[in-house]
This record gives sequence, structure tokens and C-alpha cells, in this order.
Amino acid sequence: MVTINKKNARVWSMLGARGTYGAAIFELAKERSDFMAISADLGNSSGLRRFQTTYPNQFINTGIAEQNMIGVAAGLAKEGTLVYASSFAPFIAFRGGEQVRMNMGYMKFGIKAVGIGSGLAMGHMGNSHYGLEDIAIMRAIPNITIISPADGAEIVKTVFEVSKIDEPVYIRLTGAANNPIVYTDDYSFEIGKGIRLKEGQDICIIASGTMVYESLNAASILEKKGISTEVINMHTIKPLDEKIIDEALKKCNLIVSVEEHSIIGGLGSAIAEYKSDKENTPPLYRMGCPDIYEKTGDYQYMLDKFQLKGNQIAENIIRRLGV
Repeated sequence: MVTINKKNARVWSMLGARGTYGAAIFELAKERSDFMAISADLGNSSGLRRFQTTYPNQFINTGIAEQNMIGVAAGLAKEGTLVYASSFAPFIAFRGGEQVRMNMGYMKFGIKAVGIGSGLAMGHMGNSHYGLEDIAIMRAIPNITIISPADGAEIVKTVFEVSKIDEPVYIRLTGAANNPIVYTDDYSFEIGKGIRLKEGQDICIIASGTMVYESLNAASILEKKGISTEVINMHTIKPLDEKIIDEALKKCNLIVSVEEHSIIGGLGSAIAEYKSDKENTPPLYRMGCPDIYEKTGDYQYMLDKFQLKGNQIAENIIRRLGV
């Protein structure tokens, strides 16, 4: 397993989510040779160039054919091979959706589908490449675990942890180059278990992916306003960690979900669905990408436009609280 420290965290930050995924796959190959990495003509974009060059017999390029890529991955998985299959998030979720549903959901083949460039990371490539609805699609398919790592360290943790289970997984990679750092030291990562990064009593922010860092920044601003704020990294969106949510519902006056995904069908929706069966719970304020296709721009511009920066998250929460 790769060591998590400040030096590695800086390197992974500079590489960005895709580069870090490729680095994690390369490190995994040093420990085991019984897996394959597949790409839909996006080996370089998936950060897999070094892996492809060093371990050519463990890499397959299916071409721009996500449906076929999932089919090939299913054949390998059926024969007992651990397989990671990567492409841009909307192309896996939409174009390969039927194959994902049948081979991963219905047949339960242990494919690790990796959505690169999820959220708004594709910048000027625009709405055709933005992965804003992928969680909604994947979450509706039975038997698929969904993980959205908070930063480079958690991407590495995820790649290694999912290699230990023979189950279908969707890994959602958000963020661009120079990704913000959340973890600089080793920590306990368990699939299906949220991580409480900050204790608080007044409100609880539950975030995933890049929004974990932004939520920590928002919490710092809110604390200065006298608002005690808890922050939870909900890296696993399915299955949802119901226990940690129950704890927040009991002690906080407002629950806030923050995600780089449509406000429909993602983390916020998952929390709302769970919470709807319970009585006398605090309100849920969902923050994410609006239910529209907007004009596009670079990554930081889009985060700012959709008010997903830490200061904007804090300001919106303050307005919601009316303080």
C-alpha cells in the first residue's frame, strides 16, 4: 500500500484526480499482476500511460466504445480477473449504461468502473463532457457501490480497497489539476463508512469529492460567525452510512449536503430519501449543480458560477439560517 504523507499529497494534488488514479493503478501493479486496466481510448487522459508502457499485457484500449469496454470488462471479471475500466463519466454512465446495468448491476460482475472528469472538471469541453448526472444513474442500478474520493490520498485508498472486493463499483473522480488536499497523513478508510472530519453542534455539512475541501473552508468561515459546524466526508454514496447521518440528525439543527453533481439524484437526494422515513428531524439544505445546462467555462469559473466555493457555501448557509 502506498504511504500517505505530505510529500505524496502534494504530488497527487499537482497530478490531479486522473493522474493520481493512474499513479495508484501503477502502484497496485507492483503488488499484484492479476488485474487489467481498460480504457475507451483514454489511456493518457486516465493517467495510465506509464502503466500501459510498463505493463502492456495488463492494459486494453477498446477504442471510443464504452459499451464494448464494459462488455470486455465483464468477460474478464466473469473469469475471475480484477478489472478497472475508465472513461469520461457521462460516457460510462450514459453510453455504457445498458451494459453497466446488465453486467454490473444484474450479473454482479466485480468491474471497477472509473468515471474520470466527473462533475465540472472538463471545463471548456462543456456539457457534453460534464458528469453531472452520473451518480443519479448509477445509484438507481442495484448492487453497485458508488465512491467519490475527496482528494488524491483518498483516490489511492479507493483503488487499493476496491481491489479487495469482488463486487461492482463505480469510482467517481472529481477535480482538475492542482486538486485541493484534504489528507496529508494516513487514516482509516472503509467502504461504506463516512468520516467525521470536524465536530460541530449547530449544523452538519455532508460532502463528497472535491466539495469536502470546500466544505471544510466553509466550516471555518461559519465558526468565525459563531456557528458550530460539523463536516462529514461521505466518500461512499451507495451504500450510504446511515449511522453517521443518524448521529447528525440527533444533534444538529440543519443538515447541508454539498456535491459537484446535479441536485437531483446525487448525495443530497440519497440523504433526503433516507431522512424522509424519519420523524422530527432537522431540515436538509441541498447544494450542488442546478437542474440546468448552463453556458460553460473553465473549472474554477464553473465552481464559482454554481456557488460551490467555500465562501459561497458559507454565505448560502448563513442566508438559509437567517443570521
